[in-house]
Amino acid sequence: MEITILNNHFLLNFSGVSYWEEQKMLLVADVHLGKISHFRKNGSAVPQQAIQANFERLTAAIKRFKPKKVVFLGDLFHSSFNSEWYVFENWVKKQQISMTLIAGNHDIISPIQYSSLDIELVEELIINKFLLTHHPEKRTGFFTICGHIHPGYRLEGFGKQVLKLKCFFRSENQLILPAFGEFTGCFLMTPSPKDQIYVCASEEVIKVA
Repeated sequence: MEITILNNHFLLNFSGVSYWEEQKMLLVADVHLGKISHFRKNGSAVPQQAIQANFERLTAAIKRFKPKKVVFLGDLFHSSFNSEWYVFENWVKKQQISMTLIAGNHDIISPIQYSSLDIELVEELIINKFLLTHHPEKRTGFFTICGHIHPGYRLEGFGKQVLKLKCFFRSENQLILPAFGEFTGCFLMTPSPKDQIYVCASEEVIKVA
């Protein structure tokens, strides 16, 4: 689904990424790499192949949109260094693309590790009238694009069916991206009449009336 913000065009993808057409930039929030390995280490019955799911979906998004740059909007890794870093390292080396990480509260791995992969690590990015951050923030004169919240929305059917889906959450001066990573969960949002919800279905993004 394409939306327009300040005369710029953003493609919202059901995987949770957004492609900024004017900047040829892929925006990805809250991948939380290493979380699955953390679960497995602590005895959770998460299949090993689940680790590859994040990388397969990232690769698919890059192939689909062919961006010049990927910007991770924080929480790329879930916590401290673990074996999943080496999977990430191998994946990065296969990508012929510029990458930037906007540091989130979970990003505690040494900046030296990112520097070794030529990944730029910053606190925020300002591009024209857009502010790219990890945490939601209101700043006068800017439209914020961020993550952190892991937004989701609860849909209810006539037969009392309930479905909880990740979503893009747009308010007057802010767009919050859904968490990209597997097993990240979601925080159910309560929109005001002026807010807009775009849920991520299996193969499409749907605007909720």
